[in-house]
Amino acid sequence: MRAAPTILHLDMDAFYASVEQASKPSLRGKAVIVGGLGPRGVVATASYEARRFGVHSAMPMAQARRLCPNGAYLIPRFRLYQAVSEIVMGLLRELSPLVEPLSLDEAFVDLEAGGVAFDSAAARAAGERLRADIRAATGLSGSVGLAGSKMLAKVASEEAKPAGLLLIEPGTERELLAPMSVRTLPGVGPVTGQHLRRAGITTVGELAEAGEDELVRMLGRSHGVGLHRMALGLDDRPVVAERDTKSVSVEDTFDVDLHDRVRIRYEVQRLADRCVGRLRDSGHSGRTIVLKVRRYDFSTLTRSETLRGPTDDVAVVREAAARLLESVDTTGGVRLLGVGVSGLADYTQEDLFAFALAAEGEEAGSDPAGLDAAGPDTTTDPAGADGAVEGGLDGPAGVVGAPGALGASGAGLDPVGGVGGAQVSAGADGSAAAVEVHGADGAPGEGVGVGRRWGAGSDVRHAVYGAGWVQGSGVGRVTVRFERPGSGPGRVRTFRVDDPELAPSDPLPLVGDGPAAAAG
Repeated sequence: MRAAPTILHLDMDAFYASVEQASKPSLRGKAVIVGGLGPRGVVATASYEARRFGVHSAMPMAQARRLCPNGAYLIPRFRLYQAVSEIVMGLLRELSPLVEPLSLDEAFVDLEAGGVAFDSAAARAAGERLRADIRAATGLSGSVGLAGSKMLAKVASEEAKPAGLLLIEPGTERELLAPMSVRTLPGVGPVTGQHLRRAGITTVGELAEAGEDELVRMLGRSHGVGLHRMALGLDDRPVVAERDTKSVSVEDTFDVDLHDRVRIRYEVQRLADRCVGRLRDSGHSGRTIVLKVRRYDFSTLTRSETLRGPTDDVAVVREAAARLLESVDTTGGVRLLGVGVSGLADYTQEDLFAFALAAEGEEAGSDPAGLDAAGPDTTTDPAGADGAVEGGLDGPAGVVGAPGALGASGAGLDPVGGVGGAQVSAGADGSAAAVEVHGADGAPGEGVGVGRRWGAGSDVRHAVYGAGWVQGSGVGRVTVRFERPGSGPGRVRTFRVDDPELAPSDPLPLVGDGPAAAAG
């Protein structure tokens, strides 16, 4: 616990939804819900306008539609979110070398390590300057918490939402925490919260008064001691610039339960390809292959196999996942499949074998360069390796924790759901009152498929009218709203789906005139 509030926690406000509103001016001030659009999809992020209707993250999308029928429902565009996140994280690293990202839109910063602040006044000034810099660079708002510990800084940023800053002065922690719900503290989830509630403990103040011995009796030594310290505002965890990735995984939830064994095997192979792509992108290999199967009755089975050495070979992971699938009964149907790799390393067993051969070749006077032809084939670029999800989802979303951890794929996003078309309900002024975005594979904003099928929400460019985004398509026609970040709501025009002057485009920068914007 520090004597000055020099630990900063930044949390971007409704990040995914805010990015969509910034890039699509016609959606500003309207309810925007980002997530999986299939029957089993889940909300990743809801704008503050949507939250007034009771919509929140991790809510089933079907329930969100009932609560907010006129909202704009969009699939995530993770590549755009990643690009914006890199800008924000770059600003944080200008403050300090010690930046601990928790997800695309959330991070801790040690201001003392950067020499930026050593007292309350300097910390507040740094926080206000950061918020202004983020607004100037991205057009988005973020909430900042400042305190003497990571836990309190996170609590402060939550209290500051939206678009605010809260500094907790050392010595005032217990007074601030006392009336808050026990669920405010890290590590208090629904189960622990219910256990405490049955004991008559509902606030942090009551938790502190219960005493360490009572909490240890109720929750066990490790959990009880930790919660009591947090209730007293004590947290000595340092800001860690890099956290080791413990696993890499992908998973998909299906709109309709899968019964065909051939289709299930195909989906497992596809997931293995994507998992290996993500594994290679992270520069790792792994020894343990994990298969996750959620059956029709919501029972979840996990099977794993540990190899003799780490690998990033897609064929090896595919074969291991297929063997694991053979041990699972899928007769009643499967609603979710996942493939993951754990036991990570930064080398492969094949690497070590190649090094040994090279050493032998040098001793024998041979040309080690000739070994390349005999080495393992690492040129495979598996289709569908589309980077991190959320949390994540998310992450994000729901991306807090180790990125890529099995079961944390973007807050339960359903990348398979919502395939096939789009639906737009127009308001009286011609604006989109409800935009349902359906992607073919959950890819963010890249909705143009084979045969000139345009996914709603995807970025496009017309030779005459410039940049826009697809509001919907069907019956041989595609409807596009031509607008760009920083403009007012744009006009809507309809074209034939095979119009040669209409082409897919990369997202425009949210602020300023980048190359893409300048071309329009």
